[in-house]
Amino acid sequence: MDTKLKQLNKKIIKCKRCPRLTNFIKKISTEKRKQNINETYWGKPVPGFGKTNSKLLILGLAPAAHGGTRTGRPFTGDKSSDFLFSCLKKANISNLSYSESLNDGLELKSTFITNILKCVPPGDRPTNEELTNCSDHFENEIGTLNQIQTIVALGKVAFDNCIKYYKRKIKLNGKFTFKHGKYYNLSNKIRLYACYHPSPRNVNTKLISEKMIINFFKKIKKVTAI
Repeated sequence: MDTKLKQLNKKIIKCKRCPRLTNFIKKISTEKRKQNINETYWGKPVPGFGKTNSKLLILGLAPAAHGGTRTGRPFTGDKSSDFLFSCLKKANISNLSYSESLNDGLELKSTFITNILKCVPPGDRPTNEELTNCSDHFENEIGTLNQIQTIVALGKVAFDNCIKYYKRKIKLNGKFTFKHGKYYNLSNKIRLYACYHPSPRNVNTKLISEKMIINFFKKIKKVTAI
């Protein structure tokens, strides 16, 4: 891992700017859930995962309570990650069809995965202040990942907050509507794609299917040339 990324990750892991989130993480990691009762939870802010020279950034809103908050890696150890990585493997972006733990041997092809917010919020609803507090971590990630060409936002909330970030950063103008598969040019270098979140709810209601998301990521792989 690049030295800058290591330093950034250490800073993210030590962050305690948001007392509500710090307390919520502690509560989750102490009480746990029944199927993980004997596990030691990560119980800290969750940094991104991937290589510094990645061309593709996959972006979520926040770590899952018993996914990333438990395992220490975004989209790892929950049902959303099961679906996502099954698709990424079949799109030839991931070497594994699952993402279970920090030591599972997962490798991504020119892809970095992270969240707008590094801590899980109660009810998956962060406050504006918490998003603002965390925005410089995301900004530092973007600054370190200076070869990113494509951002895929998983879900409307991640999409909207990515747009908000770029509006602040480069005075982005215009109307940006979340619609699966639609893209916007954030600059002459970076393009943002909207993608439905790989949640069990979206799968169960048939809003998304494995074939649909595999084809989406095959397209992303092609346009990003990875």
